[in-house]
Amino acid sequence: MDAARAERPPPGRYLLLCLLLGLVLLARASPPQTCEKGCLSGRCVNGSCVCDRGWVGEQCQHCQGRFKLTEPSGYLTDGPINYKYKTKCTWLIEGYPNAVLRLRLNHFATECSWDHMYVYDGDSVYAPLVAVFSGLIVPEVRGNETVPEVETNSGYALLHFFSDAAYNLTGFEIFYSINSCPNNCSGHGKCTSGNSIASRVYCECDEYWKGEACDIPYCRNNCGSPGHGYCDLTGEKLCVCNDSWQGPDCSLTVPSTESFWVLPSVKPFGTSLGRASHKAVVQDKVMWVDDIYMFGGKLEMGSGNVTDELWVFNIPSRSWSQRTPSTQSHTGHIFAVEGHSAHVAELDNGDVIMVVIFGYSSIYSYISNVQEYNIRTNEWHIPETRGAIALGGYGHSSSYDSGSKCVYVHGGYKSLPNKNNNKYGLVDDLYRYEVPTRTWTILKESTYPRYLHSSVLLGGTLLIFGGNTHNDTSLSNGAKCFSADFLAYDIACDEWKILPKPKLHRDVNRFGHTAVTSNCSMYVFGGFSSVLLNDVLVYRPPNCEAFAEQEHCEKAGPGVRCVWSHGRCAFWDPGSSPDIPPASFCPIKPATIDERCYRFSDCASCTSNTNGCQWCDDKKCISAASNFQSVKIWNFTQCTVRVAQICTKLVNCKSCSLNRNCQWDIQQQECHVLTGELCGDGWSHVGDVCMQINSSTKSYDNAQHDCKNLGGNIASLTKASQVDFVLEELQKYQQKLSPWVGLRKINVSYWAWENMSPFTNASLQWLPGEPSDSGFCAYLELAQATGLKANACNGPTDGLICEKPSARSCKKPCALRTSCANCTSQTMECMWCASTKRCVDSNAYVISFPYGQCLEWQTSECVGECNCSGLRTCNKCLEQPECGWCGDPSNTGRGQCMEGSFRGPMRSPSALTLLSLAFPACQCNGHSTCVNGSVCEQCRNLTTGSQCDTCMAGYHGDPTNGGKCQACRCNGHANMCQVLTGKCFCTTKGIKGDQCQLIERNNLLIDYQFTFSLLQEDDHHYTAINFMAQPEQNLDMSINASNNFNLNITWSVGSTAGTISGEEVPIVSKTNIKEYRDSFSSEKFSFRSNPNITFYVYVSNFSWPIKIQIAFSQHNSIMDLVQFFVTFFSCFLSLLLVAAVVWKIKQTCWASRRREQLMRERQLMASRPFASVDVVPENGSEHMDQLHGGMEGPPKPIAMEPCSGGKAAVLTVLMCLPRGPSGFPPPGQSGTGIPAHKHIYYNVEGVSVLCMLNPTPLPLGSL
Repeated sequence: MDAARAERPPPGRYLLLCLLLGLVLLARASPPQTCEKGCLSGRCVNGSCVCDRGWVGEQCQHCQGRFKLTEPSGYLTDGPINYKYKTKCTWLIEGYPNAVLRLRLNHFATECSWDHMYVYDGDSVYAPLVAVFSGLIVPEVRGNETVPEVETNSGYALLHFFSDAAYNLTGFEIFYSINSCPNNCSGHGKCTSGNSIASRVYCECDEYWKGEACDIPYCRNNCGSPGHGYCDLTGEKLCVCNDSWQGPDCSLTVPSTESFWVLPSVKPFGTSLGRASHKAVVQDKVMWVDDIYMFGGKLEMGSGNVTDELWVFNIPSRSWSQRTPSTQSHTGHIFAVEGHSAHVAELDNGDVIMVVIFGYSSIYSYISNVQEYNIRTNEWHIPETRGAIALGGYGHSSSYDSGSKCVYVHGGYKSLPNKNNNKYGLVDDLYRYEVPTRTWTILKESTYPRYLHSSVLLGGTLLIFGGNTHNDTSLSNGAKCFSADFLAYDIACDEWKILPKPKLHRDVNRFGHTAVTSNCSMYVFGGFSSVLLNDVLVYRPPNCEAFAEQEHCEKAGPGVRCVWSHGRCAFWDPGSSPDIPPASFCPIKPATIDERCYRFSDCASCTSNTNGCQWCDDKKCISAASNFQSVKIWNFTQCTVRVAQICTKLVNCKSCSLNRNCQWDIQQQECHVLTGELCGDGWSHVGDVCMQINSSTKSYDNAQHDCKNLGGNIASLTKASQVDFVLEELQKYQQKLSPWVGLRKINVSYWAWENMSPFTNASLQWLPGEPSDSGFCAYLELAQATGLKANACNGPTDGLICEKPSARSCKKPCALRTSCANCTSQTMECMWCASTKRCVDSNAYVISFPYGQCLEWQTSECVGECNCSGLRTCNKCLEQPECGWCGDPSNTGRGQCMEGSFRGPMRSPSALTLLSLAFPACQCNGHSTCVNGSVCEQCRNLTTGSQCDTCMAGYHGDPTNGGKCQACRCNGHANMCQVLTGKCFCTTKGIKGDQCQLIERNNLLIDYQFTFSLLQEDDHHYTAINFMAQPEQNLDMSINASNNFNLNITWSVGSTAGTISGEEVPIVSKTNIKEYRDSFSSEKFSFRSNPNITFYVYVSNFSWPIKIQIAFSQHNSIMDLVQFFVTFFSCFLSLLLVAAVVWKIKQTCWASRRREQLMRERQLMASRPFASVDVVPENGSEHMDQLHGGMEGPPKPIAMEPCSGGKAAVLTVLMCLPRGPSGFPPPGQSGTGIPAHKHIYYNVEGVSVLCMLNPTPLPLGSL
């Protein structure tokens, strides 16, 4: 039975099996965790998305990384939603050698001029760049067929996308195909291939369609055959019109009343490359004596800075030569500019000049000056212009009219005055500059801002075409990078008209093109529209000669201005009407409202425009129709030129500093007028400095201190002009001065000025026998001879000379900074472009790289400053599109970042393998080997981390890619240091330095309490703090802290602790305490016999955060008698003074209360009832019965006041007192004198008596 019981399994085993089975079933039955939003480019693992290579984001919705596409066709996109801020994505489309790859944009929307898609014809960024897409690229004519395809011929295509941190848009979707027909033959042909597999395909176009993509129609309406022309089917396949017909289909007469555009098939001579931002001229009063003059521009070599060189190209000899201007007549400061315009004009005296208008200088920013170069005298000149204040910029257009000798300037990118949000942007301004008189006039604005557009004068109008119209900074409003807008300005009537855009078989949006006129037509060449263009557009306006009637002639347009003259219709000549428009034949314009005049803030601009404004004496611009009762100015010649107008045109510190009457406001970033003199009161302007002479007697150090308080320094007299000024000023003083100058002895034999320039005898010389060994400082002696004399620096002398800069020094311009660190040292002022190695002003980035030349820019972190070889990790290496990672064959994670392509490095080491797409599986940085392909087994070489990329505690260095770790050198005062720099985290507060090599030697003051709060994150390394005190008598010490600590107190006679072994004597040793108090008496430590006794308090072994309070106080055990009495009487007098003050306050309060009580009593007395009564005094000479009929009954009281209850009353009677013969009261008696007739005085006295009345109550008020 027992055996059977022993073999029975315990009942808990069945329970455990049941629980395990239930858990298994529950795990199988529970559904897996899902991702609520879904994973767009990845897979869901445990409720979160694990993204595929090249994708990031919560839903793997953003591209970031590198992709490789090998399919014959497909799509590439940034993701289904708006692209990510500050992202870089790269795609390689790999075909076969020499295959044609075509890219077509199905959708593209990025921030114009900032977010770019670069397309290279190859497998790296070192391949030819064929396109740069940016902005809103939306087809306008017939779907995507009108957007030019991008074609590569190497068999590869590399696409790289970069976005900044401003704002993002919907991104892009690009379709690619290998060896396909262009645009699928545009639906007007069929795609045909050759016999071999590698042969290219081509389009066989339908009838009346031509071009590589069958997208160009020809011979429409059969060219109006036979009357208008015929179709040339054998040659260029176009209409050949008869002499009296013109147009693409020969449908317009010659001359015609209608305008039209033509996109001719121009056969290039040799290789015709696309181009932008160029200029073109024709041989009709534009070139000067077979010469073409080229001024300024940006240099390709070096740092890409702007130049002021002048080059001349001679057409007959086809040679370039640099023209060096005459230095004798070089006046003003010639600015090196780009984005300017220039014209050859003739002055009234017959001189021919080249007029350079505006532009951008990398040193002086946007230039508002006009620069003139006289071709005959070879001289530069900056004229003083008159009229309106014209603000210059970059990328404007200008056209010169030889008849009126005027230049019309439109648009540009420039500084925007009186703008709160954006100080720089596009403008729609239109100026007219009269070359002979050098006068500016403001014409009507176009309301369509743009830059890098073109303008020509044709048919009496100014025609504006294309340009960059993007002006959005924080939010896209739909403005395009590339525009095909066509505007016309009627010069005669000061009116703008919008002309129809070119209706051609493809879009012609562009900027950076050029336009010229010839044979009454406008020719547009080249430009940029994501690709460099090499086509030609021709615009022919209506011909005035086609209008036979005067009514139709005068109504011709828009786009042409015709006038009826001598019985025929002709083009209007701007030179025939030099006055300000509108002309007499123009429609009457409505009266100008004041709002159009309010925008002019100066008199010259207010009176030099076409709005009909007038300037009031209260500095306000109003319309001519306003009836303000004040002095009005109608003509700019009556205006007073103010310095503020000149300073407003200067838009950066360097240009502002050129004018001595202006100063740069660092906070507002604006140029303002100097409030006073250039140097201020008491200062004199001498050369480029301000100087002041003081006659006080000072030592050299005190003199230096006084000069620094004035914002300057002791003068360094390094120039003869400064010496002459000082000598002249010293003669004006009656007393003889020997002022200090800023000359000091640096070492045994070297003297230098305070500005650190070496001393020379060029301006001042030592007196004979000087410099002597009597001193290390110098002063100016004016005795028998003038010269310098040495003196002791702490000795006094009469006078000192101070100097300070005449203006605030400007920071180094961005264009002169050659490294990323220097470029980005000033926050957001400069931007560094790593791909071009250039530093540009933040306000000029758009104009510095208008065609997307900068792959990436930085304002703080200098990641891409070095070459690829300077990047130590694979992650940082693959972030740069020009770099690839070559892994070490040891498979430990080491490697080298190198310039290269997807096929291999530029300089290929045989032992390395290129990785251009993915990271290596094993990334142990050479400090370990991998198990399972990617897990670092055990980190060696003092490293730690999942990838052995961090030094162990107590060591520092950069262990990435095989780097070494070194021990922290902290002189025993720290256990850890900063991982990369090795800066020690000192454990004892008061010990400092990168290697804990410095000590703060500040003793704690006696009788003060100090609190040390170690609460910041930077304090968490501290575990100890030491204190030192040197008392003069008995010492009390108290210390408490928020956490437990150990305390050790020692003392010594020496002034420095720890210099001799055994010098400090331990007194107290406590552990794990929070508070301690103690006293140290003179009986034990002999303070009087040891004046240098020092106590050392060591607080250690505490934890962070902690707050420590410590106090030292000292006292004397023997009371000083004098101190006792002084203290006693001081206390007694203080108490007596307090008592007197309290008594005085009490008396004042009592008097105040008494006055208030008297006032209340008087008010009560005044409120009693009163009445009048007739009193008949007795007179001996008269009988009483003769007065008023006599008296009846006994005398009565004159008043009675019953008391409360009616039982008593106060009676008032009038009694006549005895009087003398004279009628006056006897001496010593009181009475009231009542005047009577005959000058007799009666002595009477009023008496009040309290009487008891009979029991019967009396009515109140009865007498």
